[in-house]
Amino acid sequence: MNEELETTTPEMETRTECMKDYEDQFDMSDPWHIVQRYLDEKTNLTLKVEGVVNGGVIVKVEGLRGFIPASRLSLSYIEDLESYLLKEITVRVIEVDPEEHRLVLSAREILKEKEAKERSARISSIQVGTVMDGVVESIQSYGAFVRFEDGLSGLVHVSQICEKRIKTPADVLKIGDPVKVKVIGIKDGKLSLSIKALHEEKDEEDENLHVEIPKSEEIGTNLGDLFKNIRL
Repeated sequence: MNEELETTTPEMETRTECMKDYEDQFDMSDPWHIVQRYLDEKTNLTLKVEGVVNGGVIVKVEGLRGFIPASRLSLSYIEDLESYLLKEITVRVIEVDPEEHRLVLSAREILKEKEAKERSARISSIQVGTVMDGVVESIQSYGAFVRFEDGLSGLVHVSQICEKRIKTPADVLKIGDPVKVKVIGIKDGKLSLSIKALHEEKDEEDENLHVEIPKSEEIGTNLGDLFKNIRL
């Protein structure tokens, strides 16, 4: 009995490889595959805002209609979405759903990363022992947060607010109070501050400046000692 052997010619191999290449190219030409890759690789895209709708703005990505929610346009609340119309904005794809034709993008993640990098650079320029002027931003049971002009903020622990013992920071501070603080620690990009340390330093300076004046009778005795051996 003769067995039929399946043979493959070089021409067939070449044709198979070419078909696979075409299939890969076809997949990557699908805009939904492209935006999915943008999502997976966290690609930054600079796009022009082409429309303003209720709750956000519209952009075009690879010919697809993309939506950027208003809450994802900035780190703060936006009153006028129209101000973004026809402007370019750098965003990332955060949701892809081909079946629902849903494509959502966001600028918020990029802005957060930029803010964190700038904050880290500013903090690296501060040294422990630096004295700074700030304003009480918020009060918690465990301490008060103080904000500075450059946008940085730090925590004054309740134990570092004043020399006397207090139950809560609200006993001596309120939001909006201007305060002078000393940086007593920097860890994991966070500033530890103290108001008490400055008061203690001032008390030490006052003690060093204190001069003890001798009593009047001591002055007289000293003068007598000076002239007791002088003969007239």
